[in-house]
Amino acid sequence: MKARVKWIEGVSFLGETGSGHGVVMDGAVESGGRNLGPRPMEMMLLGAGGCTSFDVVHILKKARADITDCVAEIEAERAETDPKVFTKIHMHFIVSGRKLKSEQVERAINLSAEKYCSASIMLGKTADITHDFEIIEV
Repeated sequence: MKARVKWIEGVSFLGETGSGHGVVMDGAVESGGRNLGPRPMEMMLLGAGGCTSFDVVHILKKARADITDCVAEIEAERAETDPKVFTKIHMHFIVSGRKLKSEQVERAINLSAEKYCSASIMLGKTADITHDFEIIEV
């Protein structure tokens, strides 16, 4: 896997993935940014959320659950001093579908958290990561 980050100006950077996708990242206004894109640490949260959501959907589909939607709402706290690593991360999953079983959804989330999601497992080295979920019947 490869990535490239190129400085644009000020504290704005263009991130390019090995798969050919790009994203502009920018610092906060108080750091000289112009709010042109997400902060790099926000990108880390998005990566963890995307990684674990991918797992949850994949596991539920593999179990033949009738899932129609999955949303991960993520909140994080960071250390007060440098390096300002994440210290707490909470992921709330909203899983929609037909006749979804609570045990299946919980199992999918736990498998992702403990075995499959590389991003959240890495972040778990510095942060206490918690999960909960709700199921919406459609």
